[in-house]
Amino acid sequence: MEKAFIKKETVRFQHVDFAGIVFYPRFLEMLNNIVEDFYSDALGMPFKNIHKTGGIPTVDLKIQFKKAARLGDVLTKFFWVKKFGSSSMTCGFKFEHADGSLCLEGEVSLVRVEFNEARDEIKSSPFPDEMRKKLEQYVIPDLRF
Repeated sequence: MEKAFIKKETVRFQHVDFAGIVFYPRFLEMLNNIVEDFYSDALGMPFKNIHKTGGIPTVDLKIQFKKAARLGDVLTKFFWVKKFGSSSMTCGFKFEHADGSLCLEGEVSLVRVEFNEARDEIKSSPFPDEMRKKLEQYVIPDLRF
């Protein structure tokens, strides 16, 4: 995948259930990890800074589980931008096993928001121009598996 953001993650004991396979909510945590890494590494916007005045809540999530992952497996996680508007973006993701087989795939919609100092008001906020330029580097609009 030419323009995808890529990270590896080893399945740890904390991820698995009694059967030794990843308990499905742990995959959502792994997804959030790659979103955080994408913002930090690709966009230069670590969450420790972005959440001081706003954030990027998930507003829609679709996921299909294809093949179980087990303790010790190393998954390669791919994350890319399918499309983005003024303050929201739809991103694709997939996790692959070391042999290239598909573990899961899906898409997530994120919205850039800001809130007031009291944090009692929240509103969508347009992507700054510099951020838009960085996001454009990861756009793969029609990727199908």
